[in-house]
Amino acid sequence: MKNARSSAEIIRNYPFKKVSLHKISSLVTGGAGFIGSHIAEWLLEDGSEVVILDDLSGGFKNNIPNGAKFVRGSVTDYQLLINVFEKYKFDYVFHLAAYAAEGLSHFIRRFNYNSNLIGSVNLINLSVLHNIKCFVFTSSIAVYGENQVPMTEEMIPTPEDPYGISKYAVELDLQAAKKLFGLNYIIFRPHNVYGERQNIGDKYRNVVGIFMNSILNGKSLTIFGDGGQTRAFTHIDDVAPIIARSIHYKKTYGEVFNIGGDKEYTIKELAEIVSKAMGVKAKIKYLKARKEVKHAFALHDKISKFMDVPKTVDLVDGVNRMVKWVKEHGARKSIDFENIEIRYKLPEAW
Repeated sequence: MKNARSSAEIIRNYPFKKVSLHKISSLVTGGAGFIGSHIAEWLLEDGSEVVILDDLSGGFKNNIPNGAKFVRGSVTDYQLLINVFEKYKFDYVFHLAAYAAEGLSHFIRRFNYNSNLIGSVNLINLSVLHNIKCFVFTSSIAVYGENQVPMTEEMIPTPEDPYGISKYAVELDLQAAKKLFGLNYIIFRPHNVYGERQNIGDKYRNVVGIFMNSILNGKSLTIFGDGGQTRAFTHIDDVAPIIARSIHYKKTYGEVFNIGGDKEYTIKELAEIVSKAMGVKAKIKYLKARKEVKHAFALHDKISKFMDVPKTVDLVDGVNRMVKWVKEHGARKSIDFENIEIRYKLPEAW
């Protein structure tokens, strides 16, 4: 598996001390996907036994790190989950399986809630029944909604779209499971994560990858609205090791953390940065604005009080790392989502 940097190199440059694990077993849902595969790799580096559950709807088999066991299936398949929990006797659950197309979630509401909420509840049920030591959940800053910038953990979430609603509902369910059953949890709210192994062929999410794929295919970069939307973009190295090693910092249990890049950029600025890294002049096509949060970026002061965290990867450096990987692997064909439930007001580009 080709990466911009090997895991061993990352560890040498990372402030965490290497943790020695003794026969710990971890389930990583969505572990064949972008963020999940990196987390699985970190867990393996630390000596954990890792089982990856993924239906490959958005992930790829070649993302699965060597040494991990792989089970193909969905978190919505409750009988499969029962069998997996019985067989492997997990200590920890890292739940990343989700369909994270925030904008599209308005038009696939039933699919969104079944995949992102019901699938999560299936895992929470079994984690309670099997006395899991800690359930680590990857939520999103989509839970905050509009007009709450910079976003901080003490704010009351008011999500604007079904994706954010489903993520916040899982957060609330974890809190309820902790109160009644004592299930430990850690909740992370990353945002706009990009980097090596991202599926650049998904036209509904991950704007950095969408831009790179468009350039590889000789197409213009499409921007909804005027490009003045602001986001803070997060390289994978800013989230994966923090999530993977959070279980060793017991004071993180029962807490919610924003994690990610600190500096916000407009989408138009991002288009220029990506184009320059790809070695082309930016060609931008502006489309009708869609329903989305205009400004979304967060503060990350809280996590540094609980864990040792590195300085975040600069966007230009991170994009250049990703470009190197993307050029090695080439363009991906963009596939239309097959089961759009509501076509009224669906953006023309979709």
